[in-house]
This record gives sequence, structure tokens and C-alpha cells, in this order.
Amino acid sequence: MELDIKKGALPDEASKEGSPPIPDQLPILPIKGSVIFPDMVMPLLVEKEKSLKLIDEVLVKDKLIGVVAVKDQETKDPDTGQLFTYGTAAIVLKMIKLPEQGSNVLIQGLKRIKILNYVQKEPYFKAEIEIIEEKEEIDMEVEALMNNLRELFRKMMELAPRLPQELGIMVMNIDRPGNLADLVGSALNINIEDKQKLLETLDVKVRLKAVHDMLNREVQVLELGSKLQSDVKSEMEEQQRKYFLREQLKAIQKELGEGDDQEAEIEELREKIKAAGMPEEANNEAEKELERLARMSPASAEYTVSRTYLDWLIELPWSKATEDNLDISVAQKVLDEDHYDLKKV
Repeated sequence: MELDIKKGALPDEASKEGSPPIPDQLPILPIKGSVIFPDMVMPLLVEKEKSLKLIDEVLVKDKLIGVVAVKDQETKDPDTGQLFTYGTAAIVLKMIKLPEQGSNVLIQGLKRIKILNYVQKEPYFKAEIEIIEEKEEIDMEVEALMNNLRELFRKMMELAPRLPQELGIMVMNIDRPGNLADLVGSALNINIEDKQKLLETLDVKVRLKAVHDMLNREVQVLELGSKLQSDVKSEMEEQQRKYFLREQLKAIQKELGEGDDQEAEIEELREKIKAAGMPEEANNEAEKELERLARMSPASAEYTVSRTYLDWLIELPWSKATEDNLDISVAQKVLDEDHYDLKKV
């Protein structure tokens, strides 16, 4: 992997002040696993020899680089043809060399760029670039989209505690639609291709709508997950409550001298149900009634009714059958013995 993303990114306007103008050519740093947006600050782990040389050289110059995502995340050593056309001009804020291998680098996005032509491949990539200047027109539709985006993001923050609270505060206070779309888009749990599409969407209103749809879908997924988790928790709590109640009932029955005899009776009925050879539907009903009987007090009137019902189910000849005699003459003889010469049966 060219670069491993260690954690999320937050914008930091103050760190951009005094950054040099972006030249027509930039060293290009390929990254995997993420897309950096303008104004976003992102830590990266740089391990490749090419990338380390690139960082070392720009740190003694203007600290400016172009950051471009790799198309195929499985590619170990990507060539220029495996990089996206659009990326982000960025400034290297800090680098910390690691004792074993590689360096931790902190970069901040500045502007969207388009790769026009690669002019160098060794010792690292370098390309002619075009800086993309965004035009932001704030109308009623854009303001409505921004308000809806903030409200949806607030819901996502409530459902996904993994996101830092500072991120929510920043989203609520950003007044530029392009920056808002970029910040929310960078925080969404979407794949690299979708984030790259957001980076390449230059129309701010279209980008806001795309981020709004993605955020709305993610909030719906989180709400469904939260509901399922709540239902499972409620079911587990109900099962635990029933378990404790049964244990308490057993203790009470034991104190009343009812527990041992009743348990023996329930176990005897359970064995009889198994031996009765009932069909599945009848067996399920008998088991259900037996569990109900086990929770009753033997002194209650309903206990006798339930016990009688179970005895009746057990005694039915579920798996027994007699051989029929279909001889007409024998049937006539039997009927004549009982009903001969009766005008009305």
C-alpha cells in the first residue's frame, strides 16, 4: 500500500495562511484508501521509497504536492495510468520519521486540481496540473440543501458516536456550500469511488445534492441498525426478566412445599408428550401448554383445566391405528344384529 490512512481529517483554515502559490507543475503523491478534499487535514503513513523521497524534497522547497487517489486498491506499485485524473493540491504541514520504516506525514488540502500531463516518473511522479476554481452561488435552494445537510449530519452524529463532536460543531458553523459538501462527504462511510466522484463534481449545487442523498441513505441505515439493536436488547431483557421470575417462582413453590412434586409431575408429562408420537403442530401446542402449566400454582383452578387438556392430548391415539374390515357381508351382519327391522334408526 502506498499510504495508509490512520484517522479522519478535519479542516484547519489557520494552517493554510501564508502558503505559497500553487505552481503549474506539482510532484504527485498516490494514496490508497481515501480521498483528500480541499481544506481537509489528513495524517498519512508514507512507506514507499518513491513517496519518502518526494516528501523529503518538497519539505526543503515549497512543501506543495498533488495528492491523487489510486483506482485499484490492490495495486502494489501503481503507474500513472492507474491514478485518477482529478486530485487535490496540498501542503505538507509536518513530517515525523519513524524508527523502523516510513514517516508520519500531516497534509492539508488546498485546491482541486486536474492532471493534464505527467512530465516525470522517476524518482517520483510529477505532472502539469490545472487548478480548479469553484464558483459558489448561494440561492434559496442551496441554503435549503445546506440546512437539510446540517440537520441530517446532526442525526448521524447521534447515531454514530464514532465521529468526534468537534466535527459536528464545524459542520454547523461552515457557511460555504462547497466546503460543507466536502467536509460531510469526507466523513461519510462510502467507498473510494463515491468520494472520488464528489471530488470530481465541480458544480457546488450538484455536489451538495449528491452528498445530501448519500448522507440521507447512511442515516436511514444507521436508524435501521439502531432499531434492530434496540429490538434485540429488549428481547434479551424480556428473556432475562422471565428467567428471574421463574427462578423466584421456583423458590416460592419450594417454600410452600409444592416445588418438588410439581417438577416431578411436569417432567412426567414431558416424557408422555414425547412418547405420544404427536404431529409437529400438536406437539408444539402441547409443549407450549406444558410451559404454561409449569408457571402456574397447583392450587389455581386453571391448573386443573390445563392439566386435563394435556392428559387429553396425550391419550389421543396419534400414532395408533386399527385395520379396517371392508367386507360388506360382515358389515351387514353387524348392523342387522343391532338395528334389524327398525323402520327409523
